Amino acid sequence: MSHSETEKDVAKGRSSDGSGNGVKLATEEVDKFEIALDANDSGEVKNPLYGVPRSKLLRDAEQFAHQHGLVEHVELIQRGALVAQNQSGFQSIPDLSDEEKAALVHEVTHKWSHPFVMYATIFCCSIGAATQGWDQTGSNGANLSFPKDFDISTEKGNPNAYNNTWLVGAVNAAPYIGSALCGCWLSDPLNNAFGRRGCIFITAVILVITPICSGFTRNWWELFIVRFLLGIGMGAKGSTVPVFAAENSPARIRGALVMGWQLWTAFGIFLGTCANVVVKDVGKIAWRLQLGSAFIPALPLAIFIYFCPESPRWLMKKNRYAEAFESLVRLRHNKIQAARDLYYIHTLLQEERKIIRGTTYVQRIAELFTIPRVRRATIASGVVMLAQQMCGINIIAFYSSTIFEQAYGSVDKALYASLGFGAVNFFFAFPALFTIDTFGRRNLLLFTFPQMAWCLLGGGLSFLIPSNADGTPGPGRVGAISFFVFLFAAFYSPGEGPVPFTYSAEVFPLAQREAGMSWAVTVCLGFAAILSVTFPAMLDVMTPTGAFCFYAGLNVIAFVMIFFLVPETKALTLEELDQVFAVPTGKFADYQLNKALPYFFKRWVFWRKDAKLEPLIRIDDTLIVKPDASKV
Repeated sequence: MSHSETEKDVAKGRSSDGSGNGVKLATEEVDKFEIALDANDSGEVKNPLYGVPRSKLLRDAEQFAHQHGLVEHVELIQRGALVAQNQSGFQSIPDLSDEEKAALVHEVTHKWSHPFVMYATIFCCSIGAATQGWDQTGSNGANLSFPKDFDISTEKGNPNAYNNTWLVGAVNAAPYIGSALCGCWLSDPLNNAFGRRGCIFITAVILVITPICSGFTRNWWELFIVRFLLGIGMGAKGSTVPVFAAENSPARIRGALVMGWQLWTAFGIFLGTCANVVVKDVGKIAWRLQLGSAFIPALPLAIFIYFCPESPRWLMKKNRYAEAFESLVRLRHNKIQAARDLYYIHTLLQEERKIIRGTTYVQRIAELFTIPRVRRATIASGVVMLAQQMCGINIIAFYSSTIFEQAYGSVDKALYASLGFGAVNFFFAFPALFTIDTFGRRNLLLFTFPQMAWCLLGGGLSFLIPSNADGTPGPGRVGAISFFVFLFAAFYSPGEGPVPFTYSAEVFPLAQREAGMSWAVTVCLGFAAILSVTFPAMLDVMTPTGAFCFYAGLNVIAFVMIFFLVPETKALTLEELDQVFAVPTGKFADYQLNKALPYFFKRWVFWRKDAKLEPLIRIDDTLIVKPDASKV
């Protein structure tokens, strides 16, 4: 049966089998779908409740309520189970009240309409990301001053200039070294002991204290130690906040909500560049203020995080179902939505437990690489996180002031140019709010990476434009470099900017979510550390032209990796994604090479409108709910 036929049936208030009682709800002889999470060769995302007889479903829901302390909500849980079984045909379920049906219709026709507490939760936890962005640009501006104060100047003429480039790089990389070595991997035990909110609170406190301390350091190694400690908080926060946001968000707008992390990181970068400009003329303490001011965004995070509801999925993981239900009630408009989500998540988690056995920290980490379904998520998240460093954004985020100083020949102009870069990076992140859940995560990456490659190539070659006769940079050179750098940021911000943390927070099963996110953030920040350490020396040896062209080539390599190894995740629940990542890697790569790629050339190069592409991932009709399908 086609999806369009199903939607028409639902719109008429009947099931796809014509019975008017939901999709085979009462068909006793139909077997329950078997979901193969070890190898999903069919590529179909199925509803595990499909085909379960109505009487058995109601009994199971009643037993579930009794087992998990929800006795007073038995009838509500049963109705929620019926909706979970037939999400596209809820209008045909006679058990639902008119108020409940209206709430479910409103949910579909107004996808952005959700309780204030849900948006406040996403906003609160995402604001902490600004600390990371602010610190990047704080150190960016401080690079022009603190090396001189600590006698590790990299200026030409200094006999130790080359060695000092490595020391400056190490200081800048310290937060990312701390994140990769310690911070990221502490998120699992911190989450396990204190919950999502507790972990975020602890890291927020660290991110308030350490930036302030960095402003009082007396030598480069003290600054390195303080920034290393900052990285511990940054890594644990970066591994927890996107997961917390993803677990609290509805599937249809999860990408837009979770990308609040990147939006606030970009805003932090912008605020950091503003702070750099504001304090640039205060004297020798300017760089101390630039580094120390990064504590500001972490303060409201520490104050308000406990006003947010705890993640329902984390509570379910701890077998605290009654609290999980209360949390879902706060995050949804109507209790029927909370009951549906609770029972559906529980059912999919039961399927998940068939392939996942690990209970200890070491076992959970090992299963990232030993269970095929989890290993595919590990590879995909690692690719998108690595690509964020390969694309070259951080050579500009960390060192734009240094790059622009070489381009413009002026510290003040370099700081103002960095301010422009920060503004572009922030404002061009907004288009992703409206495209990440429609155009999709994968498509955003595949579109923007080629654009970033030629922008970096153009920016690098622009450094070859001759200077004026007096040796000062000419307007043509300055204009070309600025144009390509700003255009690069404009392509980065709606693509590789928001996708990696959003994607990585989605792809792992609940049992491995903390360890998986730790892996992903370690890849991202670990390579950020490598980039930060090596780029000053690379800039000295290869010149800006060579460095920019090198990263342009890495963009091409990242594009190929994404094309073959990164599946789409939009619009599905976190548990339904188990079935997407159960598709074998070889089958996925073969489909991209032999079907998707030929289709692209036929349709978009040779403009053949008759070109067709059968999807690799097909979604069960009972899960497809569209706005038009719910209007009766």
